[in-house]
Amino acid sequence: MKIIKLREGKERSLLRRHPWVFQGSIAKGQADPGETVRVESHAGEFLAWGSFSPTSMIRVRAWSFEEAERIDHAFFKRRIQAALDLRARLPIRSNGVRLIHGEADGLPGLIVDRYADVLSAQFLSAGTERWKQAIADILVERTGVERVYERSDSGVRTLEGLQPVAGWLRGGGGAGEPPSGLATSSTEVTTEVTTEITIDEHDWKLTLDVAEGHKTGFYLDQRDNRLRFAQWVRQFGSQRVLNCYCYTGGFSVAALAGGATEVVSVDSSAPALARASAHVGLNGFDAARHRALDADVNQTLRDAIKRGETFDAIVLDPPKFAPTAAHAERAARAYKDINRLAFKLLSPGGLLLTFSCSGGVGPELFHKIVAGAGMDAGVDGYILDRMAAAPDHPQTICFPEGEYLKGLAVIKR
Repeated sequence: MKIIKLREGKERSLLRRHPWVFQGSIAKGQADPGETVRVESHAGEFLAWGSFSPTSMIRVRAWSFEEAERIDHAFFKRRIQAALDLRARLPIRSNGVRLIHGEADGLPGLIVDRYADVLSAQFLSAGTERWKQAIADILVERTGVERVYERSDSGVRTLEGLQPVAGWLRGGGGAGEPPSGLATSSTEVTTEVTTEITIDEHDWKLTLDVAEGHKTGFYLDQRDNRLRFAQWVRQFGSQRVLNCYCYTGGFSVAALAGGATEVVSVDSSAPALARASAHVGLNGFDAARHRALDADVNQTLRDAIKRGETFDAIVLDPPKFAPTAAHAERAARAYKDINRLAFKLLSPGGLLLTFSCSGGVGPELFHKIVAGAGMDAGVDGYILDRMAAAPDHPQTICFPEGEYLKGLAVIKR
């Protein structure tokens, strides 16, 4: 087993069971991409078993802090089963579920979502790439789901020295394997396996394409927040709703389910807007109650203010403005601007749902940003709720970076 020895004083994070070792913390040691290494302190004391990534700033990702544990096939079976057992205990009203959430489940760099009878997986680290085939076999065995689609096309893989990969990993006819349950000839696959899936969420139906959608295909982390929004729209009698950065319209469907009479969905992606409109019809809502707007959100907000429009509820769920803490200052200005404009558009007593999925912007900073936006807009607001990702996207006390999604529900005074 190859040994990675840390610089003196750099063992503190591993002693706190934080799973990352940065390049600057290493005194000596090398290994192949994804190879399991023994991490030791400067004094030679065992700290962790981890996977080595020779090109990443995160040079080692810890698999285990137990010296007696072996990183083998049985290890991944145990970790995957523990993740599945946790989800089985959660009150999730959907067949769209995050089964494995990277570091929080002790599997750094691995994301697995279940969408009905398909698993969508991302292998984002050198370690998970090295164990990919074994992990895929275990997932099929332990979930009973025969189709696994790989969405390892995130830019994060380039930091690991890995090429983007997307396609069927199991059950899709790749590498000579016929699609499960489909009749084929002995020489070739004759039926294309669809990547379109319909999932149930609360009392709604939503569709996605695991090959084309964002991330693994959909944003399951907002599941519970969408339900809260539907309940608040009904509770507060919100008639006009503006859903910004709407993607495929999950919050728009929630608003209509809550009784909104008019919902405007704004995004810069025409395909996402088309799916949002399709979701309106799929759930039995009158298409006249929904309008899809292919436009820049910032400009849309400014134009609406000039026209003197107001809305009873506004959702701001923008993309990641700050991928790291180094981008936080620039991101803060962008978050503040859209929130300031939203406050100006809200009716008195109106509801603002505002989110940040930037890991570089913590909950305290995000609260300050929204407060500053309110001050600039000349308004105050009651904080109705603080929101985070759904519980199948767990956070752990040893890995605060896992708290990437944070949100505030604010009632304008």
